[in-house]
Amino acid sequence: MTNIQAEIEAKLAETQPAVEVLAVEQAGSGVVRVVIDHPDGVTLDLCAAVTGELDEVREQVGVEVASPGRERPLSRPEHFQRFLGRRARVRTRESLEGHKSFTGELVGASNDEVTISAGDSLVAIPYAAIKRSNLVEE
Repeated sequence: MTNIQAEIEAKLAETQPAVEVLAVEQAGSGVVRVVIDHPDGVTLDLCAAVTGELDEVREQVGVEVASPGRERPLSRPEHFQRFLGRRARVRTRESLEGHKSFTGELVGASNDEVTISAGDSLVAIPYAAIKRSNLVEE
């Protein structure tokens, strides 16, 4: 997946520089889902344009281009900073304070870690420890 992801990111950086690739995931046998974001939002026309830009990739595997949806993934410090005050679920690679999953309000985000208000406590989670994270519906 890493080679295909790198190929997709390189192609879109060249042809659609405002488009951010949030995730490239296996979506079935021989199909990858490319989750994108754009400062002006993701429209059906943008998804179609991105799909067209990925013709070379589509010769190797099926490609499905999608918007992040309301439970969008969070993978970079800028994502966490942008969504301060929103609820998120953060899953860690290793146990942290006895847990591997934290759900709560994003209350802080530096270049090194995110702070989440989970239950009655604040938990600082280094980005390097995060396995997967996303916004969750209120």
